[in-house]
Amino acid sequence: MQYFIKLSYGTLLLMIIVLIIKPIESYSQNCTPAYNLVPVTSNNTIEWSKFPEFTLPFKIIYNAVRLGDTQSQPLKHGFSHLASFSGPEPGSLSPSQRALLWYGVATNSGVPQPWGDNTLRSPWGNDTTAYRNYWDNFASTIYDAEIACLDIERMQREDRDILALKSNTAIPQKYRSLSDNEFVTTYKRDMRWWYTESIRRFKSKKPQALITSYSDVPVRNTWLNITSNSWLDWTTNLARTHYLDQGDDGKIGGSYYTAHDIMAPSPYYYYGYDNPLGKDYLSYLLFHIEVNRAWSNKPIIPFVWLRIHDSYDPNTPLIAPFIAEATAIFPFFSGASGLWLWENPSFPGSRQENYAPYEYFINGLYRLSAFKDMFTGNYQLIIPQSARDHMELQNPIWRGVVKNNEVLIAAQNPYATDNQETPVTVSYQKWVKTIVLKGREVFLCKFDLNDGITSVEPSFSDVFVYANPVKYDLNVVLTGLNGATQVDFTLINTKGQEIKKQNLTVHAGQTKETIILPQLPDGIYFARFISKDRTITKKVIVSQ
Repeated sequence: MQYFIKLSYGTLLLMIIVLIIKPIESYSQNCTPAYNLVPVTSNNTIEWSKFPEFTLPFKIIYNAVRLGDTQSQPLKHGFSHLASFSGPEPGSLSPSQRALLWYGVATNSGVPQPWGDNTLRSPWGNDTTAYRNYWDNFASTIYDAEIACLDIERMQREDRDILALKSNTAIPQKYRSLSDNEFVTTYKRDMRWWYTESIRRFKSKKPQALITSYSDVPVRNTWLNITSNSWLDWTTNLARTHYLDQGDDGKIGGSYYTAHDIMAPSPYYYYGYDNPLGKDYLSYLLFHIEVNRAWSNKPIIPFVWLRIHDSYDPNTPLIAPFIAEATAIFPFFSGASGLWLWENPSFPGSRQENYAPYEYFINGLYRLSAFKDMFTGNYQLIIPQSARDHMELQNPIWRGVVKNNEVLIAAQNPYATDNQETPVTVSYQKWVKTIVLKGREVFLCKFDLNDGITSVEPSFSDVFVYANPVKYDLNVVLTGLNGATQVDFTLINTKGQEIKKQNLTVHAGQTKETIILPQLPDGIYFARFISKDRTITKKVIVSQ
């Protein structure tokens, strides 16, 4: 039996209009992970086989624990190269699947050398022939690999440390007789020669290898001074760059920088999440990528380690699972071309540990693989706020990738409590969406740019106040969309009295303002920001 439903012309037309203006939701976004990770519970095990096999369009090197794997499992699960081997490897792999981390470039020449001496780190008085013979022999006998990283790590980094050598009698007198300025300049020039020569000798034997060196990038940086300089200063002031990557003219370039095909910063995490500084892990990681991209157009492949940094501590713990997952996903949204996952070669040894963080890292790569097409061909990165500024503001971090008519969003609030819900407004041109982060989850979702266009009118969406407590100046960052809009600022005390008022203009993107406060007694105040469609209030603590 057949049934027919008779529709009026008007009803049919209305249905067509609804379908046109309201696309099916499953088309407009894609957020549900295809795989639900149940982390390993037994020690010293990574359960590779429970993950589907997948690939990614990046160079991701596995230089970590194998724990009995003889089937090259990392190559089946997102990694492109192996640099730590097990079973029949590396003989069973092609050079295109192998990477090399060459330890001891400066320290293993066969005889003690001033360069290899950890106290001196001197480019003078070394046996050039001994070093060249050592380098040539190593390069001639080691396996072929597509990527080779030289772990040199033998130079005095700061001018003050270089000048301290002038009083050391192990330094030849002709150098100690130089003026301070000449001594520093000569040290840097000669040190660049030694670093470059090690690469040159290696390349003479392995001409096809892509060359990088561990941590030797324009901006080598420790955790504590990132917010001491502005983002503009970090990306334009040559004084922030390292002399190894400068030529004799002091600009980025020169023989050593030119010898590199890849830049490999090392943003290892120095603090656990229970340390207040440890909550900056994501901004710290992304800073290294973004700041070096500002100085170099070479591919950036950072070293990452799934432990809290202390190579010499046998009790070095693994990082938290949510940090491991974020580490696998976010670098590519800041422009990384790959990752080099490293582990101390002596681990695990006799240690008994749960390797769930490794599985969360693998899961992060797998989640990313569902959207790998977004990172091929022509695509655009969305970086609404520098990682340096995120570290100062301690606010949620989001990044995006735009391709064709879609946008892929990654977001996390590293500072959230376990059950905290954080609304975050993400945008690209006229497209606007508010997402809600739960705890410290890693949000990864693709949206249709035609869905979520709410208005072409300028609007004010968020505000951050720093540093807090304040003394005299109130620093604020306001987020605006689609052009300039006006915001009324009012500072109110706990009695509801208005202390200061000021009109602010908020532009599309991030607008920084410094509001000069009158002399105030210590205490709690409230900063209120009002636009035509939104009111945001932030607590301010004044402490003189």
